[in-house]
Amino acid sequence: MLRLLTIELHKLKYNKSAIVISIVYFVLIMFIALISSIEIPIINVRIADQGIFNFPYIWHFNAYIAALLKIFLAIVIVSMMANEYSNRTLKQNLIDGLSKKEFVLSKFLTVVLFAAVSTIFVFGVSLILGLIFSDYNEIGIIFSDTEYLFAYFIKLLGFFSFCLFLGILVKRSAFALGFLAIWSIAEGIIYALLKWKLFKDTDIADTVSQFFPLSSMANLIKEPFSRLGAVQSAASQLGEAFDKDYSVQPLNILIVLIWTALFIYWSYLILKRRDL
Repeated sequence: MLRLLTIELHKLKYNKSAIVISIVYFVLIMFIALISSIEIPIINVRIADQGIFNFPYIWHFNAYIAALLKIFLAIVIVSMMANEYSNRTLKQNLIDGLSKKEFVLSKFLTVVLFAAVSTIFVFGVSLILGLIFSDYNEIGIIFSDTEYLFAYFIKLLGFFSFCLFLGILVKRSAFALGFLAIWSIAEGIIYALLKWKLFKDTDIADTVSQFFPLSSMANLIKEPFSRLGAVQSAASQLGEAFDKDYSVQPLNILIVLIWTALFIYWSYLILKRRDL
């Protein structure tokens, strides 16, 4: 496995666009720290003072925000696969003795590495911001709710595996990203049809849509903003209440892992049957 990963890293080493996009991704994650300095001028309130960097909430908040930026690494994944076709390195690897199964495994190992490095990076940024701004510094509180980081890793793993599958299926990075956008829109349309036309029941529509690939990934980390004390207080004053379950659900993790396995298996089947 180390040999396969080394081969992929060697290819990425000479892919300047992939390096630049990856750097931009990690720099943008670091920019989360800039939120701490933003002040709302009308009421002279600094955002960091509203508790978004408090432990353990920060794990949820940063994992959610960082996951929104995953499209940058998705571009690296699909371009990495597109380059295999355009530069004919895929065919050359097979000629040199690499099996198609090993080729797909090498790509999957790269996906795992990207997801792991990104998770570790988010952990480091969150820990530093939390230690600086959090009102709570007890060890038990600091490391509670870190399951959001695990959910973040699984979310990236599933999403990048999907992008790898599309890259192998379509061959061109632009078309693969376009297909990804169309798939996302299609899931939204199907959900709307389930909700408004077929069942006219949000619960049934949600139950069915949780098994869709992108929807299952989105469900891993729910939006964190309504958890904020200020939002909860404002809602209670208006007579509203949030009864949302923000926890990471094992079922959602299982669904994404199944999709991940399917995407990798389908990638192998495509390569196995395709005449290169």
